[in-house]
Amino acid sequence: MVTGMMDEYLVVEEEIREALESDRPVVALESTIISHGMPYPRNLETALMAEKLVRDRGAVPATVGILDGAVRVGLKRSELELLAERRDILKVSRKDLGFAVSKRIMGATTVSGTMAVAHRVGVKVFATGGIGGVHRGAERTQDVSADLTELARTPIVVVSAGAKAILDLAKTLEYLETLGVPVVGYGTREFPAFYSRSSGLFLDLSVDSPEEIARLYRAHRQLGLEQGVLIANPISAEHQIPREEIQVHMTQALRELDGKGIRGKEVTPFLLSRIVELTEGRSLETNVHLLENNVVLACEIARCLTGKTRCLTGKTRCLTGKTRRLTGKIRCEEGLMTQVVFPAQCQEYEGAEDNQKH
Repeated sequence: MVTGMMDEYLVVEEEIREALESDRPVVALESTIISHGMPYPRNLETALMAEKLVRDRGAVPATVGILDGAVRVGLKRSELELLAERRDILKVSRKDLGFAVSKRIMGATTVSGTMAVAHRVGVKVFATGGIGGVHRGAERTQDVSADLTELARTPIVVVSAGAKAILDLAKTLEYLETLGVPVVGYGTREFPAFYSRSSGLFLDLSVDSPEEIARLYRAHRQLGLEQGVLIANPISAEHQIPREEIQVHMTQALRELDGKGIRGKEVTPFLLSRIVELTEGRSLETNVHLLENNVVLACEIARCLTGKTRCLTGKTRCLTGKTRRLTGKIRCEEGLMTQVVFPAQCQEYEGAEDNQKH
């Protein structure tokens, strides 16, 4: 049961509240990518694109931000424009939520802040570009993103293109393993490196469909596990920047970072911005494409986790109005394609002919 849908400090838009109460798919989106991740106006265009993509996929977008002394789940276009245009937006992690609200400071939520709020209101799936992690040189600076500890205690599905490439990816994976966070490759056994499909780091866990992710998450929760599930979804080969190429630019950006003495919350925005300059805008386009890729997958997962939605994949469409029961299994048919799956893989689809409840 979802609680706290509207009070002094937490406001959930009516459309999102109704979707959650009626068990329709909802996908959470962060706002830091708007205020700190991209230049204007591309940041606004990307935010609007992500929300439209969620709607086109049959889900409801739930962008999280801090405005007018409250955490807001669901933002109007005018509010997205404010976050995109203003330069005084606070970057809000879990630890900053109460401060930003009490001071009535306008804020954009990070991965950890968005996760905390999404779980609070009952959203199960969150799409982002890439998570934070262990920074390079963390053995000296102890700079480790709060995203990792959030994944250790907040049980939602997070879809990302791995961790941001500016990080120490090997140490990030080791830390996630220590925290008990399942890192699951989507169609891959290699941890993606944000801009690149390849990192050279092997993954123990992998799946090939949104249905598998939904089943994994249900089992994870029914076993009482409190960690999030991180889905590592590599960018398409068409839009990636090869690892060897992006590494050259990252090395230069990191050298400049050390020279400027930048620390804390300003590290990631500086590095991402500098890499955009060094790649002459190519990394920005890659960032947009990988976010789009993650949003699409997140929508499919969210659909599979609801009780009144069909699960659509590139291989199979499960429509209960076109199924036959075979010795306890369901045969899902689409055109000439037939695949035998378990009933849990097919969800009841309102409006299909001759509905059968599994």
